[in-house]
Amino acid sequence: MARILATLGASQPFDPAHRYTTSWILPPFLLAACRIIFALYTFTTIFFIFAWNGANGRPEQSRHSFSFFTSLGYWGLAFYFLFAALHTFSYARAGRSWLQKWPAPLQLAHTIFYTTVVTFPILVTAVFWAILYNGIWFPTEFQAWSNTSQHALNTVFAAFEIFLTRTSPPPPAHLPFLVILLALYLALAYLTHATAGFYPYSFLDPNKGSGRLAGYILGILAAACVIFGIVWGVIWIRRWLTESKLGMYGKFAKHPVGRDEEMMEMASEGMK
Repeated sequence: MARILATLGASQPFDPAHRYTTSWILPPFLLAACRIIFALYTFTTIFFIFAWNGANGRPEQSRHSFSFFTSLGYWGLAFYFLFAALHTFSYARAGRSWLQKWPAPLQLAHTIFYTTVVTFPILVTAVFWAILYNGIWFPTEFQAWSNTSQHALNTVFAAFEIFLTRTSPPPPAHLPFLVILLALYLALAYLTHATAGFYPYSFLDPNKGSGRLAGYILGILAAACVIFGIVWGVIWIRRWLTESKLGMYGKFAKHPVGRDEEMMEMASEGMK
């Protein structure tokens, strides 16, 4: 079991260098504040869209949103930043995060959650602007804001986690989990058609050609794998540049808890 957890990025003791709750440039309290601001913005966006749809006689659009990968991913961002902020605040206050006290399965879930947060938003942005966007800017300010928030700022939020935290590159063993999640979404999309009578995305309609459908599915899967690889490389370069070259090992809590472990972990890794 210990070997499996280590392969999946949740070795025990978990995160001795506090990489999930620290930044190489931002103090812990400021990192936590940024994360809670992102959580508040994403939750506000979701519920404002729901309220707007209800006020304009389109409540069914809010119900249908749970069939769209974009919306599900945005919910994921909101909850990730909420929990990440709480973990970071707890670390900043006590020198040890709640995440480090959680059971190993939940710690593993958080590592996979992080991997989805730095991968799927970029995929959503790429698919929307490359495939779904018709080239004509949105006719209302609300549509412009909501689409920009969900299809552009989502990648900005992911970039924050990629570039400004101290996380290590996601384990390659996480890639199958991304593939499984994409497969589960595909099943949800066809379940939506069977129960609600519509395809969340028109390119999923097999009546438009099975070859075309297979091309889209395989293309998106390949794009997800490529994005995962790029993100892995960018995070590795960020760690190499900030730690090995610039000596910026991180901004830590002012508590001594775990400080020896932090230094030992960074010295033993040495950017292999």
